[in-house]
Amino acid sequence: MATLRELKGRIGSVASSGKITGAMKMISSAKMHKAEGVLKRLVPFRQCIKTILTSLLESDAAVESPLTEPHNDIRKIAVVVFGSDDGLCGAYNVNIFKEMLADLSKLRQEYGQSTEIEIIPIGKKIQRIAARIIAKDNSLAINIPQDIDSKSDGENVKNFAKGLQNRFLRGEIDMVRMVYMHFITAGRQVIDCSTYLPCSPESLTGKNETAPSSKPYLFEPNPAAIYAAALPMYLLSNLQQAFAENRASEQAARVMAMQSANDNAQKLLEQLQLEYNKLRQQAITSELLDIVGGQARD
Repeated sequence: MATLRELKGRIGSVASSGKITGAMKMISSAKMHKAEGVLKRLVPFRQCIKTILTSLLESDAAVESPLTEPHNDIRKIAVVVFGSDDGLCGAYNVNIFKEMLADLSKLRQEYGQSTEIEIIPIGKKIQRIAARIIAKDNSLAINIPQDIDSKSDGENVKNFAKGLQNRFLRGEIDMVRMVYMHFITAGRQVIDCSTYLPCSPESLTGKNETAPSSKPYLFEPNPAAIYAAALPMYLLSNLQQAFAENRASEQAARVMAMQSANDNAQKLLEQLQLEYNKLRQQAITSELLDIVGGQARD
């Protein structure tokens, strides 16, 4: 049975842990709102580029790009999976990895077991998880990108997007998939598995066909040049959005994890406090009985 001193020490330790998790929750909440702000600033730019591309596709202009053309023979697929660089975010990385495995299984069924699959993990935690499974499965390969992590933005993301596009154009990879946590609200995030390359025209127009509608658009300098310049920008904005949503979702998961840890600390603190009070009351009662017994003998 624990002594009063031991219980007091445990109470102090749990109380300190509760304060730490509470502070970490506040910090993660602030980071989540910052990432959410970045995401909101990205949406108008992406929507503007998408509107330009949609107008081009719905006009009578003849536009095409190798970035939208699917390869005839799918031999190698790259899967970019987003995770976190830091821990204390619950089952965030594990859930993403499970969804990635399910997506890999679907790709194998659709394109054949002989298809090469290259995993490109973004974030130290997801890299460690991916390394374990790849060590057991020789049919998978891992490509850890340099100079980029889950917190990257700006020029690093731009160079990463260019690298993926160049590899696709050279035929080194026939398809690029992305697996990341789609941020909806602070309390709700869902995992998104989507094709990044080739870029489907249906994803721009929202239609199954892109039949010309002969709308009276005037394009300068010419539709082909605009399409060739705007499409890589749209693909870059998609990748930037994935990075931003991943950061926001990670912090949201950390907020929930810290809240759960804080709640557990409070429950444990109440239990320890109750046990401490009972033990203290027993000690006081024992001392009173000793005093009463001594007076009776006198």
